[in-house]
Amino acid sequence: MVNLKIIFAGAGAFGLPSLQALIGAGHEIVQVITQPDRPAGRGRKLTPTSVGEFAIEKNLPLVRTENINALELPAADVMVVIAFGQKIAQSQVNRPRLGSVNLHASILPKYRGAAPINWAILSGETETGNSVIRLAEKMDAGAVLGQSRLEIAELETAGELHDRLAVDGGPLMLRVLDDLANGRVKEEIQDESRATIAPKLSRQSTALDFNKPAEHIVRQIRGLYPWPGCRMRLVMEGKEIARFTLVRGLAMAGSFVGAAGNIDSSGNIICNPGGVTVVELQPEGKGPMNLSAYQNGNAWLTGARLESVI
Repeated sequence: MVNLKIIFAGAGAFGLPSLQALIGAGHEIVQVITQPDRPAGRGRKLTPTSVGEFAIEKNLPLVRTENINALELPAADVMVVIAFGQKIAQSQVNRPRLGSVNLHASILPKYRGAAPINWAILSGETETGNSVIRLAEKMDAGAVLGQSRLEIAELETAGELHDRLAVDGGPLMLRVLDDLANGRVKEEIQDESRATIAPKLSRQSTALDFNKPAEHIVRQIRGLYPWPGCRMRLVMEGKEIARFTLVRGLAMAGSFVGAAGNIDSSGNIICNPGGVTVVELQPEGKGPMNLSAYQNGNAWLTGARLESVI
């Protein structure tokens, strides 16, 4: 394996396993570039990004910037960009000897954009993966240098899939960089006719319409947890009795008696068609728990209605 001089540009936790893998493989990190510290928590204390915090802990050369294009980048063999959040000019992309590569959490050209993990679940995919691509002018449209594939479990949330894909990205990145350094990499141009978009999510994305099929509802619940999260209030006879976030559920086929959004006599949420059996939910201020544990101290009443809180 050829040891490379690497610039690493990233902010979110998704890139940490890859950065750790690069260091573990003996590559030299000549610069870590991340976003500036931001206010966070109740005290609004300035807090570094996940990548910035790691770089400080490991004493890596770190630059925090609002604009990577204003920097004079150090000499390097390659720049690795993961969950960075800034548009990088081609002059910076092309500065390293071998150019710049990006890890994206989908099997491109599917799910280009800000939320590929969420949209894979929302769209009912049973498989996803990572792609390492060349950075290009058009978002996530660069030539593919390597890909991996992972099955999506039936009850897997976006947060859980995020973490698995992050870990999966490390070995994939190492393999691609080794091929790139040794001239073995095969660059495949993406088929634009198959490209789909995974746009940024918002609180409005979390509104549940129980007049939709149960299968749609359970995908929405899992695909939006932990953020932005399908927050609900439970209402009985016009009075709110609880608030919580739905974490995961199972879609049930068949006919359910009652209005969509109500809890039936078996404890299922009525949809149109089908019903949802709640597997796990998260009460406000507490951790996730299964429905039976929740019912030990909280009402889950036949005829009560679930309404979205946006």
